[in-house]
Formats: sequence, C-alpha cells, structure tokens
Amino acid sequence: MVASIKEIKVSCIIVNYNCFELLDICLKTLIKYHPGLDLEIIVVDNASTLGDPKLITDKYENVILIKNESNKGFAYANNQALNIASGEYTLILNNDIEFTGNVLIPLIEFLEKCESKCFVAPKLLNSDGSRQESVVEFPSVGNAITENFFLYKLFAKMKLFNKYFQNYIDVKKPFEVDVVKGAFLLSKTEDLKNLKGFDSRFFFYSEETDLCFRFKQEGGNVWFYPGQSVIHHGGVATNSMPWFTYKNQSIGKIKYYQKHFPGLNFVAVIIVHFTGLFLRGIIFSSIGIISFNKNILMKGYYFFKQMFYYPKNEFKAI
Repeated sequence: MVASIKEIKVSCIIVNYNCFELLDICLKTLIKYHPGLDLEIIVVDNASTLGDPKLITDKYENVILIKNESNKGFAYANNQALNIASGEYTLILNNDIEFTGNVLIPLIEFLEKCESKCFVAPKLLNSDGSRQESVVEFPSVGNAITENFFLYKLFAKMKLFNKYFQNYIDVKKPFEVDVVKGAFLLSKTEDLKNLKGFDSRFFFYSEETDLCFRFKQEGGNVWFYPGQSVIHHGGVATNSMPWFTYKNQSIGKIKYYQKHFPGLNFVAVIIVHFTGLFLRGIIFSSIGIISFNKNILMKGYYFFKQMFYYPKNEFKAI
C-alpha cells in the first residue's frame, strides 16, 4: 500500500503575503516529513511588499513561484495555482502551517478508501500545542443568532448553541463535518477542478465555507481527521492589520449570505449580523474606556466601523 502511495504526485498550493519566515518553515517541514512523496509545490505570492519570495522558494526543489503584481485575494490566488496543478491530489495549504510529522500519507490513504468524493483535513494546533477551532457548521439564521448574541460562548459544549461544537469532540476516528478551515484541505485534484476551485468573488474569508457548501451540493463529503495534526500559526500575517481582518471577516460573511440565503432568511441573517456588530461595538468600547485599554477600545471602534461596509451583491444572477 505504502509503495503505491510513494508514486502519487501531490500538488501543494501555498498562497503567501509577506510572511517569508513562516513560508520557509512551511516548505522546510513539508518536504522534510514527506520524503517518499513526489511533491509539486506551487507558491503564489500576492504582491508581497516586505521582500522577495524567490529568496525563499529558490532554496527548495520542485517549487513553482507565481508572483502577482496585485493582491486579488486568497481565493483567486489558489485558483491560479489549481489551474496548473498536475498532481492526482491537491493540498490547499496556508503559509503559516508547520508540519511535525508525515501527515499526508494517512490522509491520502483515507481518501483512497472514500467511496464518494471527499475533502479531508487534520486537526489544527495553535503555536503552543493547544487545539485550534478548525471545523464549523454551515452558516444559518440560528447559528448567526447564537454567535452574535454570545450563546456559543455561554454554552460552548452544547451543540444547539455552538456551531463550533464538533471541535470539542475528543475522538481519534475521522468524522464528517460541514466546513474545514482553509488552512489545510486535501482533495483529489479532479474534484477541486470540477468545482472550478474557489469562488474568486470572495476576497479573504468565507471562501472555504462556500467551497465546502458547493462540494456537498455536488454529492461530496467533508471529513475531519483528528488522529493527525499540524501546527497553524494563525493570524501572523493579519495581526499587524486588524482593520483589514475585521472588515474582510464581515464582508466575507455578508457575501456568503448574499450568495446562499434566499428571501426572508437573508433579511433575518443580515439584521442579526449587524445587530451583533453593534453589540460588540458597545461592549468593547465600554470595556476599553473603563479599563483605559487602547487596543480594546480600538476593537470596539472597528466593530462600529464594519457597520458601514456592505459589499455589492455580485451573485444576483445566480
């Protein structure tokens, strides 16, 4: 079984923006722990401003570098690489992933045994080794209510109130989920190309939710494989750009609602979404003022500011 897997070529797609040190770690550990796999690595640099990604990619063999002159988003950049991917399998991989062992072989073995079209992802760990939330239910009006009114925090281990509930399931066996975080997703290349990859109308955030939703509509299954794990140093690229993060998280959610929520469901979820932004603005601003904490105060400001950003509906023809 293992001998045949060694002959499988995996196209690893990594979108990068400025995080050269993490990109180096990602490439180094990916190659180090998978010596038996014929890897095709495609790095798409989204117009980094702090250096030249070629200085990193030239250190490794079988790395294709695509340098974009402008940042057209995570979804668009992944699709650029997917269009030229030649492997039987494709791995969508964040540049801030660090491997600590051979993760791909077990996941490929799992996909080989799947009776239907499948996505699979391992457990994600924070930099300190703690578990990171990486699986989530599809958005719904109910989930929007429990999230925006903090019920998912108050009743974290109750499935009714927490769309992240499955992250608390402590088992080693793979189980089916709705969405896996786009930091690590393995699939047959054919399945991703049949979906035409990500919807590039999503700039940053919610693109993996849309991808998993469309995949399930086409009869696919999304699996979480908790027996394998990688470290995800999440947020490093965006920590220095908090407004960019907050704004695009909100815009990504709204775009998903525009695309997938019809009629009154759309009206309801938008009302809940903006109510949640307003509540968070009040709460964080008040805490920031009382505690004289500038960072918390700015967080409240960003939530208020998000209320004035509503993306044009690009999905009307769907």
